[in-house]
Amino acid sequence: MTEVSENQVRDSVKDYYGKTLKTSDDLQTPACSTGASRMSKSVKKALGEVHDEVTMKYYGCGLVIPEKVEGTRILDLGSGSGRDCFALSKLVGEDGAIVGLDMTDEQLAVSRKYIDYHREKFGYKKANTEFVKGYIEKIVEAGLKEETFDIIVSNCVVNLSPDKKAVLSDAYKVLKVGGELYFSDIYADHDVPESARKHEVLWGECISGALWWKELYRLAEEIGFSQPRLVAATPVPIEREDFKKVLGDAKFASVTYRLFKLPEKREAARQVIYNGDITDHEKELKFDFKHSFKTGEPVAVDEELSTILTASRFKDEFDFQPCSASKTGCCPNKVDMVKDPFVYMTELESSGETLAPACCPTSDKKCC
Repeated sequence: MTEVSENQVRDSVKDYYGKTLKTSDDLQTPACSTGASRMSKSVKKALGEVHDEVTMKYYGCGLVIPEKVEGTRILDLGSGSGRDCFALSKLVGEDGAIVGLDMTDEQLAVSRKYIDYHREKFGYKKANTEFVKGYIEKIVEAGLKEETFDIIVSNCVVNLSPDKKAVLSDAYKVLKVGGELYFSDIYADHDVPESARKHEVLWGECISGALWWKELYRLAEEIGFSQPRLVAATPVPIEREDFKKVLGDAKFASVTYRLFKLPEKREAARQVIYNGDITDHEKELKFDFKHSFKTGEPVAVDEELSTILTASRFKDEFDFQPCSASKTGCCPNKVDMVKDPFVYMTELESSGETLAPACCPTSDKKCC
């Protein structure tokens, strides 16, 4: 995109979320809505304590609350009304901190309005949440310092940016070494047609700016992130006939990925044993589509995952052992984490799992 068209997209999106949309009922596709199918008990409880007005103006497409967030410093890119921020505020505790970054004055007004409400509700002496105005492509320019965040989350917002490489690049800068970018976004099964790129409503609905899923792997490698690790995927059906004509045969999905900023020195492949101490994951920690750690059972991991677990906030949750021939086998060579989310969804359905769309389409347009 040219600089002019990038500005046009930002202005269009800002108007859509600031002036056109009043509540989630105004959405015209299910892309920017999500159900609660994968939420843990603690996450459900935290979300249930968020103020109704904040929830009503929520437009996310996935679940962006990862495991083990207690005491961490988290940045939410495109924080909107602040729903995810306030839920995370409860989960990180008074010693943690949440920063929401958004460009829309109307959304910032809502989120800032309820800072003290949630501080009092959670029993904190001082607020652990703040909201900053700025663009997600210019995180450092918004005044956020480099290498100061343990986790970055984003819920259906990166697709709204005309410059996704800039978003990921600045996210990498402000993460600490060992930090994680854990985000849900809308992806396409191939490049979205040019006609859709010019459709203002489909931009606002998180569709026109959807990245071809393979591009995320290329961008992550160029910037220096670990390989994206697919966590979850749900279909995003497009049902309006006028939208289908614009989009052609493109298919869409809401996909959650986790990426890590790793140290230059990599750990060797090892066996790891999960200790079961993470809240709501006492029996098993499902890390990505390929790796699940059952408490007390050794699992062989390659160099990258070994480094991720050692450098990140998960370090104290595992016992690390050298590779040895055992019932789990020798440690693997590098595991290729590239996975087509559309194939993954098909595989899940073939195995008998029911995949609900990102939003259950009903007559009154309310989400699951």
